[in-house]
Amino acid sequence: MQIERRLRDLGLVLPPPVAPPPGVRLPFAPVRVVGDRAYVSGHGPQNPDGSIAGPFGKVGAEVTLEEGREAARLTALSMLGSLARELGDLDRITAWVRVFGMVNSAPGFASQPAVINGFSDLILELFGDVGAHARSAVGMAELPFNLPVELEAEVQVAP
Repeated sequence: MQIERRLRDLGLVLPPPVAPPPGVRLPFAPVRVVGDRAYVSGHGPQNPDGSIAGPFGKVGAEVTLEEGREAARLTALSMLGSLARELGDLDRITAWVRVFGMVNSAPGFASQPAVINGFSDLILELFGDVGAHARSAVGMAELPFNLPVELEAEVQVAP
């Protein structure tokens, strides 16, 4: 369990399943495995207790670029938590294939790639070459729950 060891060495903790706001229903799987692929639904930043992490709002207005980067890093931990629960072992991931990053952007904000680097940098640090991925980073007018970032991914997995 090399990835879990690296997480511990970095002092990082994977959060439990997301605790949605009261009255919110999430009728879909956070991770869906089909053959040798795991498709990861959109994730946002989480606190270690499973609650949705702030700050909330648009990057470039209420949220700074650095806060957006940290939110993307927390989103990586959220996604890794979901993958660990579904796969049983993060070392089953043989390739990070594709990542799609969405940034809740203030008008005129154009540094979406720098925000999503918070996610990519952590995945590369943990997984090395296995973490190399194709990626998009786009601006959105709004995101659910006023999140600053949301990310989805596709990974290849060993049986």
